[in-house]
Amino acid sequence: QWSIDIAEIESHPGFSPVKVDYDNAVNVVGTHTPVETKGRSLILNGHVDVVPTGPADMWTRPPFEPWIEGDWLYGRGGADMKAGLCANLAALDALKTLGWQPAARVHIQSVTEEECTGNGALSALVRGYRAEAALIPEPEENMLVRANTGVIWFRVHVRGRPVHVREAGQGANAIEAAVSIIPALKALEREWNDARSEHRYFESLEHPINFNIGKIVGGDWASSVPSWCTFDVRVAIYPGVDPRDAAKEIEECISTHAREHAFLRDNPPEVEYNGFFARGYVLEEGSDA
Repeated sequence: QWSIDIAEIESHPGFSPVKVDYDNAVNVVGTHTPVETKGRSLILNGHVDVVPTGPADMWTRPPFEPWIEGDWLYGRGGADMKAGLCANLAALDALKTLGWQPAARVHIQSVTEEECTGNGALSALVRGYRAEAALIPEPEENMLVRANTGVIWFRVHVRGRPVHVREAGQGANAIEAAVSIIPALKALEREWNDARSEHRYFESLEHPINFNIGKIVGGDWASSVPSWCTFDVRVAIYPGVDPRDAAKEIEECISTHAREHAFLRDNPPEVEYNGFFARGYVLEEGSDA
């Protein structure tokens, strides 16, 4: 058991930038070691962190008070992915009940920080927990996933020119300036989707790339022209695309828009990477994976 240490993982290519405190981000790994190794080693991995619940009044019951109806358990994190974690443990328990045991080493990993960066699993990897195969029972439509997009999280910071609302024409509204950037990002989204035919396994998907504007905050007072605004974006990238190259395209998109904007051209937005900075992957048929 250990807390994720950024210093241990930040130089790894799989590291994603983080803006939260990891003091309570605890990983736990249990290992089965056979008396004699005859088979191949395995990692059974699952995460314990969850996404925010959203408005409480949109829940039938309190999200962190689980309940059972029929054969279903409900509550935040029940499917994603406490169920998978329990299945990992139940698999070994079932073997024990039958009087059997795995013929090679098995690591059961309970990791944190999956929803924002993947740094929890990376921390376990860097600590030396490795195997010849890994199984992650993430709830993915009850199928094995052989290809998936990468992910980038970024935050756009915009500064305005604050004045009292009666002199609004003398100032610059940071919220309005920030919102003006969104259509430019959506145009880049269309461009990336139009290129899907160049990416195997994604050519038949209607819309594999999404720029999701997931959060926006700004301003301090209804009677003041807002001096600041930030919005958070999650975007997918195709396997084979380096996140650094995608980030450059995103920054150039925002810079191009800013140069054509009356206020932003002299007050350029800033882009901050605040989470996932992850490559996509393809597990080719016939490969070890």
